[in-house]
Amino acid sequence: MDSFLLQYGIPTALALGLLAIATAVVLAVKVRASDSGTALMHEIAAAIEEGAKAYLRRQIMTISSIASVLFLLIFIFKGLASGWITGGATALGFLIGAGCSLLAGYIGMRVAVISNVRTAQAATVGAKAALRVAFNGGAVTGLLVVGLALLSVGGFYLGANAFFDDPTHKKALDAIVGLALGSSLISVFARLGGGIYTKAADVGADLVGKIEQGLDEDDPRNPATIADNVGDNVGDCAGMAADVFETYAVSLIGSVLVAALGYADQPQYIIFPFLLCGLSVIASVLGIVFINVGNLKPSNALLTGVALSAVISGLLFLPLSWTLFGDEWVSVYVPTLVGLAMTFITVIITNYYTATEFAPVRKIAKASQTGHATNIIAGLAVGLHATLLPVFFIGLSIVISYSFHGLYGVAVAVVSMLSLSGIIISLDAFGPITDNAGGVAVMSKLPKEVRKITDELDAIGNTMKAVTKGYAIASAGLAALVLFRSYVGELQAHRLLADVNAVPIDFSLENPTILIGLFIGGVLPFLFVAYTMDAVGKAAGAVVLEVRRQLAAKPGILTGTDKPEYGTCVYIVTKAALGEMIFPALLPLLAVLLVAGIPSFLGKVFPSWGITSTDGATALGAVLVGTIITGLFVAISLTSSGGACDNAKKYIEEGHYGGKGSEAHAAAVTGDTVGDPYKDTSGPAINPMIKVVNVVAILIIPLFF
Repeated sequence: MDSFLLQYGIPTALALGLLAIATAVVLAVKVRASDSGTALMHEIAAAIEEGAKAYLRRQIMTISSIASVLFLLIFIFKGLASGWITGGATALGFLIGAGCSLLAGYIGMRVAVISNVRTAQAATVGAKAALRVAFNGGAVTGLLVVGLALLSVGGFYLGANAFFDDPTHKKALDAIVGLALGSSLISVFARLGGGIYTKAADVGADLVGKIEQGLDEDDPRNPATIADNVGDNVGDCAGMAADVFETYAVSLIGSVLVAALGYADQPQYIIFPFLLCGLSVIASVLGIVFINVGNLKPSNALLTGVALSAVISGLLFLPLSWTLFGDEWVSVYVPTLVGLAMTFITVIITNYYTATEFAPVRKIAKASQTGHATNIIAGLAVGLHATLLPVFFIGLSIVISYSFHGLYGVAVAVVSMLSLSGIIISLDAFGPITDNAGGVAVMSKLPKEVRKITDELDAIGNTMKAVTKGYAIASAGLAALVLFRSYVGELQAHRLLADVNAVPIDFSLENPTILIGLFIGGVLPFLFVAYTMDAVGKAAGAVVLEVRRQLAAKPGILTGTDKPEYGTCVYIVTKAALGEMIFPALLPLLAVLLVAGIPSFLGKVFPSWGITSTDGATALGAVLVGTIITGLFVAISLTSSGGACDNAKKYIEEGHYGGKGSEAHAAAVTGDTVGDPYKDTSGPAINPMIKVVNVVAILIIPLFF
């Protein structure tokens, strides 16, 4: 069996990736066969779909033009530094990563717009029927993204290895870093563009609709309501799918880099991460089946499905570890359990800080009784509190994994954690589908009981979205550590190739260059968040002005005698999102190039200063660490705070502290409005931003150092 896995391990993993895609197709057929409701529901769903498709078409055109320029630059500069064949392979990898990331986002959007109207119709039957339709719609996205990531990374690695026929795997690894960059960079664009779109529309709709006019959520008289529903699809579905594709792919690539750097002559080290991902497909599929056939309450069903998948994965990893590593199986098996445990620990922690059943959300709701400011203060405090436990457990997981098998153990823990992405993404996509279903229910005038069911599922969906963002951010922190170590290893290998007597670079804190790099890296996430928050604020302001203009020009909109111009708001947020996403998305790329390039430039122009390219390499390593540390804290804080504020509003709407229309509710709406860009734009986008910084640093080593 071990000889079979050594020879056919990666193709076996690819076959399991195909299983994920096949299961997704079956679920998609099942969802599409569900009752899609009335003619009015079809009309509303079609308007949402049209807006989402129009935005994604323009986003793909914008990103493709940028990607084309980057493709040429990678080919030229990597070709000059490492040879034209390597440059071409790396550029091809970039193209594949970028294309798959865009495809993952488009799949996420298409599935969501098919599922939302069917979830609304299923809610007329009952909560469990609606849960199954919404979850299966999310599961299509989850399984397709995982299958796509596994096939693209595994297939490209096999192809590059066969093409170069290099026993050290060095050239194949150079090329696969291009795939990591393509998926990461495009993910930043997708997360930012979709996040700016959805939160600009959401904030604009809420500020005028709820606060100024007293309209309910998704009231068809609000001119921004279609744009808001479109935003759920292009931000929470398309952006999220691209984000998790990137996290999954880059983490798998990082583990392969670590394996090849330390164990190039032992193929089981490279094969093992691929098979971990493949076996977890089986576990995710079984978890999805359990949620469909089980009879638990919605939130319990979803969390139990994740727990079941983790247990099954743990059982499957045991014989795999023993078969590939023999007497050393414990040293790799324990890190897989650490990764699975981290998945569930992250789910539990984030659920505590963002679910309506627990103290943090209820504390924010209670604070809403004394005004808007106290609501916001409580929400910010919850986000800051939420950083402690994840960071503690991330540190603990690093210590345990490293003690068993060094850096490779940490890489295995990361891959194990992300191997459950199939079912975890299903939970995330469940949220926007139920949110949209509620909008369809209101606009198509379904009974209030239907909206009550969709609201309950939406509250669970808000928690699930926060949970999956916490999961993605925690895994990004671990993955970035692996990528940093890969940077150090690749840097030293490159230096030894140029000079066999080259000594390792010292990353001691006594070196002032290290301190400067740490400060630069530490400030990057804050600067990134500043630009993204500004972008949402500007776009939301434009939506507010447009909604006010329409209501003033056509007073009959509020009485139902005039119809709002939904398309104008859709156009405004589309234009704003595409324009505002470009600079912050390119910021991490520019920062790495400047930190690496300026010392080399100064050393040549002012040789008497004693600055060399080694200083650039040293500072860049510190930048990576600084970005990982502050990025992790900021991302956890923002996503937890935003999710908690959203559910505090939902908790009040259930009838607590005066319910809808009360002063506490008005304060909670304000808090939710502030928290929206936290949890759906800035916070999640930090995850791929961290990876971009690390991957670009690895890619430019031959160019600058």
